[in-house]
Amino acid sequence: MHISVKVSKFLAVTLSAVIFSSSFLWASGPGVELRFVGTRTTGVFNQGAAEIVSYDPATQRLFVINGGNSSIDVLDASNQGIPTYLFSIDVEPFGDQANSVDVCNGVVAAAVQADVKTDNGTVEFFDANGNHLRSLPAGALPDMLTFTPNCELLLVANEGEPNSYGQTDSIDPEGSVTMVDMRKGVATATARNVGFSGFFLSKLDPSIRIFGPNAALAQDLEPEYIAVDYEAKTAWVTLQENNAIGILDLKEGKFTKLVGLGFKDYTVRGNMLDASDRDVPGSSNNGIINIRHWPVFGMYQPDGIASFKYGNNTFLVTANEGDARDYTGFAEEVRVGAVTLDPAAFASQGYGDVSTGASGLRNNDNLGRLNVTRTLGNTDADADFEKLYTIGGRSFSILNAAGQQIYDSGDDIEQRTAAALPLNFNTSNDDNVFDGRSDNKGPEPEGVAVGTAYGRTFAFVGLERIGGVLVYEVTDPYSVKFVQYINNRNFAATISSTAALDLGPEGLHFISEDESPTGVPLLAVANEVSGTTTVYQFVQTK
Repeated sequence: MHISVKVSKFLAVTLSAVIFSSSFLWASGPGVELRFVGTRTTGVFNQGAAEIVSYDPATQRLFVINGGNSSIDVLDASNQGIPTYLFSIDVEPFGDQANSVDVCNGVVAAAVQADVKTDNGTVEFFDANGNHLRSLPAGALPDMLTFTPNCELLLVANEGEPNSYGQTDSIDPEGSVTMVDMRKGVATATARNVGFSGFFLSKLDPSIRIFGPNAALAQDLEPEYIAVDYEAKTAWVTLQENNAIGILDLKEGKFTKLVGLGFKDYTVRGNMLDASDRDVPGSSNNGIINIRHWPVFGMYQPDGIASFKYGNNTFLVTANEGDARDYTGFAEEVRVGAVTLDPAAFASQGYGDVSTGASGLRNNDNLGRLNVTRTLGNTDADADFEKLYTIGGRSFSILNAAGQQIYDSGDDIEQRTAAALPLNFNTSNDDNVFDGRSDNKGPEPEGVAVGTAYGRTFAFVGLERIGGVLVYEVTDPYSVKFVQYINNRNFAATISSTAALDLGPEGLHFISEDESPTGVPLLAVANEVSGTTTVYQFVQTK
């Protein structure tokens, strides 16, 4: 079996087929690597049976969100880190389902959304044995939570998604962060919500997107994920759909700044993408690896965010997944082939033909299949688009404490997955179709964890679609080094079978050497589509 692959320098090459049926390791180094330890399999496909994972060092247990049966699965990791099922905590008595879990000082906290997602949810507290301790109110659709490093605060990102737009029953709650004061323990903990009422649309960075039909600014901002600095003074909250980050002063209990993340220019050096799943000229359904420059901008739109220390300063790592709004009454995405492009604007960029003809920019083997937003790019309010903005950055970024980007991985993720898995490039997490996600966010970096090991700092980035974890050294955030790509997925197996192994990594949790049951750092990964929780050890190789 052979395939023809078009690479970024536009040379056709032939690659022999290789079927990867176990953990696949690509280019480990320098001197460290992730190695597979074990997996807990639920056998439940594509129902969110393993979404977010946290760890309690005192009991050496993993706590895993199981959206498939509205529970938190508790796994024993004491035997060399191999995850073994112990019991489940039922969250159905408290709401629809748990979306996130974290553990600090033996207290397990879960973000539970209400049966009606636009209603306010709750934070539920348990001990490590699953005994319910307390319930506190949160905002609408609590989607993620995290303890501060000193365990004195619990922060909950309340996404506040609408149920629809422009309908008689439309509800669009305000996004918020719930701050839970844990200083005197669970029994006397208090909660309050922090919102965005102090900000004004006229004063926002223009790259911050406020675009829900008839939505006020406070309704439109949707907190997704939270990172906290090592002194527990500041939190950074991703506002994914809005292409922004909110900076939260934990002492004052208020947001002090909204930072627009700008746009990624895919015409400049280091920024390329594969824009089509049907990029074989003359073919209606075949794709090739075709990573190249295009006249497109990307919205970073990070999901996961994590913090680390360099010197006396805090830096942030974001996984730039991207997300579009699609509701009754408003659908954001559209394919380039379905819109009209301004001929003069694109001719000035070297693209004279914007037709859907054989060589036209809007043809399927060019940009025709790429999903872009309807909300940006029509700069003169006529029928034509002068610019194109696609969803997500297909990258991870490093930001300073002010939210300014100091590094972006550019096209590195697509380049490395193409080189490592050329027959499975940009497959999705629920099928094995080659090139199937190139038109829509590519590999989708979603979750990120940061950990210190062997005197160095590393970022671990999970790829939601093709799967696997990328490891980069970020000890010096101004000099990022690729370390490894590992993917515990069997592309030869039936996608819905347990033989397919890990599909759709969602949550990543780093376990330091001093808290690990093995004395070696571990990385736990919850895989949403396969319903598996996999543990890797992070070892020195030299």
